[in-house]
Amino acid sequence: MEGVYLVHLVVVVLSFGVLAGTLCQVDDGSGNGTTAVYIVTLKQAPASHYYGELAKNTNVFKHGVPRNPKQSHNPRNDSRSNQSSSSYIARVHDSLLRRVLRGEKYLKLYSYHYLINGFAVLVTPEQADKLSRRKEVANVALDFSVRTATTHTPQFLGLPQGAWPKAGGYETAGEGIVIGFIDTGIDPSHPSFSDDSSLNSYPVPSHFSGICEVTRDFPSGSCNRKLIGARHFAASAITRGIFNSSQDYASPFDGDGHGTHTASVAAGNHGIPVVVARHHFGNASGMAPRAHVAVYKALYKSFGGFAADVVAAIDQAAQDGVDVISLSITPNRRPPGIATFFNPIDMALLSAVKAGIFAVQAAGNTGPSPKSMSSFSPWIFTVGAASHDRAYSNSIILGNNVTIHGVGLAPGTHKNTMLTLISALHALNNETTVATDMYVGECQDSSNFNQDLVKGNLLICSYSIRFVLGLSTIQQAIATAKNLSAAGVVFYMDPFVIGFQLNPIPMRVPGIIIPSPDDSKVLLQYYNSSLERNETTKKITRFGSVASILGGLKANYSNSAPKVMFYSARGPDPEDNFLDDADILKPNLVAPGNLIWAAWSSLGTDSVEFQGENFALMSGTSMAAPHIAGLAALIKQKFPCFSPAAIASALSTTASLYDNNGGPIMAQRAYSNPDINQSPATPFDMGSGFANATAALDPGLIFDSSYDDYMSFLCGINGSSPVVLNYTGQNCLLNSTINGTDLNLPSITIAKLYQSKTVQRSVTNIAGYETYRVGWSAPYGVTIKVAPTRFCIASGERQTLSVFFDAKMNSSTASYGRIGLFGDQGHVVNIPLSVIVKVTYNTTTNI
Repeated sequence: MEGVYLVHLVVVVLSFGVLAGTLCQVDDGSGNGTTAVYIVTLKQAPASHYYGELAKNTNVFKHGVPRNPKQSHNPRNDSRSNQSSSSYIARVHDSLLRRVLRGEKYLKLYSYHYLINGFAVLVTPEQADKLSRRKEVANVALDFSVRTATTHTPQFLGLPQGAWPKAGGYETAGEGIVIGFIDTGIDPSHPSFSDDSSLNSYPVPSHFSGICEVTRDFPSGSCNRKLIGARHFAASAITRGIFNSSQDYASPFDGDGHGTHTASVAAGNHGIPVVVARHHFGNASGMAPRAHVAVYKALYKSFGGFAADVVAAIDQAAQDGVDVISLSITPNRRPPGIATFFNPIDMALLSAVKAGIFAVQAAGNTGPSPKSMSSFSPWIFTVGAASHDRAYSNSIILGNNVTIHGVGLAPGTHKNTMLTLISALHALNNETTVATDMYVGECQDSSNFNQDLVKGNLLICSYSIRFVLGLSTIQQAIATAKNLSAAGVVFYMDPFVIGFQLNPIPMRVPGIIIPSPDDSKVLLQYYNSSLERNETTKKITRFGSVASILGGLKANYSNSAPKVMFYSARGPDPEDNFLDDADILKPNLVAPGNLIWAAWSSLGTDSVEFQGENFALMSGTSMAAPHIAGLAALIKQKFPCFSPAAIASALSTTASLYDNNGGPIMAQRAYSNPDINQSPATPFDMGSGFANATAALDPGLIFDSSYDDYMSFLCGINGSSPVVLNYTGQNCLLNSTINGTDLNLPSITIAKLYQSKTVQRSVTNIAGYETYRVGWSAPYGVTIKVAPTRFCIASGERQTLSVFFDAKMNSSTASYGRIGLFGDQGHVVNIPLSVIVKVTYNTTTNI
């Protein structure tokens, strides 16, 4: 199948009021009369809420499996069968705008109709106020910006021996599941997204109805049976005048690289050779290599993205029928208002969850400080970044027998051969001086150097903050070394670059980067002490230092892992801008996110060191989230009728608590020297633990929650009734209310324990008859009891657990514990406990 294509004749379809040249003068909406983008939601429910009621009372668990998994009903198809509904809702939006803004200038960017009934519109603050006072309008929110936050990780997660065989092997792992990516687009020509890698039939799932845009950058034939949907959303960016079509591409094509990378981590084809800088680094595979990919481009290289475009992408992905939504993006600021949960993106994802879509989001790269979390809501599965056991190491042996470790995916020099070292500053030609080019030591221009001095030697170059900023590049320095016929290149770290963590960078010649300023001093001291100079002129007469580069192309797998990375955002989950703590555990889980090989766009510019390559080695929570998106696809494939909460539970309760050496998972605590500054990870570092793919496919017990539960939670937030009404159209006066601790999550987090509290959890058995015993360790300063301490449960039955917490000390320091449910058939269910503020009966102290 070639896919369904939409010929995209213009950049974006816009609904116009009365237009003038001043319309696109955009500011922050602070009230000076200039225009800004606002997201307007109406009180009438969107399309998804109508069909959502159809499945509301469906019994998901019937003897551990759906009642009829081969013919499971997806009510989303019913809604999409009437395509005229979307155009009708758009006409309603247009009519409202014409009536309210009669004769005034405005620009409607999007009509949202599936998850949200509303629209994005470019208006003045005064016009936004007019809209907010209309009885049809529920909420008016100012648009905000967002940003972007493998070969071995399938093996580290145990997929080839565990999860894939359970799904019938990698040839069928994820088949029939569609993962939607809200990211920077995709390179459709990459072999990771080809549909000709298998002889087996590969039909497009019948529940998916998305299309593929056709543009000059994304021609007909770009989609196939693997890549089955592709669109782009940029209306908010275009109205701001910051969209650069030459580098951002007004199409689903990925001009950045980030989106291609994340899509292949989750669902890239199996066994694709990773060749970078002419070196082979193994074969790559996504977590669910047989899953289908649908792309909704809403982020761009030059500016990131905006909520109005992201919400439009989420709305379209849900309408198209994706099963999983993966967002490796986070907001640039904490959402304002009564609670962090009330923002357009999270509320759109709440509606997606109501439609049965599992939503996974990156935690953010703002760690390791507490409350640095950038993903907030309990219906979103938040993923932090951890290491895995593969590492690339490189070393240089000096002539004085000192070995210095460094990085660089580079070949070594010839064995048993020591080569002369020469500093770039000592190899300048007669026309060049440091006074005329203060950055000449970074080796960016071969014309500055004397080739006769450099030829056959190891050229020493400096690595400064300019490399971090992209003003200088490793590749340009390598080109300089090759033009001068150098035998290799050695980079030392500028002393002003403190604590910078450097990823391995590909090099086509022997080379190494020494990331430590202290080790760089050792190199330079040896080099300078080995120089011979004329006593009269002080000119160098002999370069006496020699060295040999061992090379860094071969990976080793002896690292202790996983380890929570220093940059991974941490809990507690901030409930509001006052940094009050929510009774919600974030992150939910950690997954591989550091040094991840995955596909790269042929025109990707996000990393200059991988420009023109088909694969890139990247790090961040952006890389961790699609690992979980892929694993969620495997769970959805096995349990087609699992709710999003059930998938989240399966991933959480089975997570690993220990590293590959049997010790506790560690968390890095500092940006500088992170491997020295580390301690055992807490739930606010790693959530429930590290993803265990095999166990997640056989969780035994499930903690389930529904849309109604989340609504009760939102209504339970003090003062939230008008906000809930604005976003959802539901009246909290008619709704029950619960606290965050009452949500049936696979964890218990108590922000403030005043004296004592009883928390209940309900589990459903999706396996066979089993007897469980209950064990626990209490958080420091708290005693707990769990009832019952033993229970028998048949397939499909539910069991309620009551957990009694009693504060035994006054403290505002978080402490942690754990409840374990141990089944006699081998199932183990872990429930992390976190208690922050503790207040006893006899306290007179303010905490």
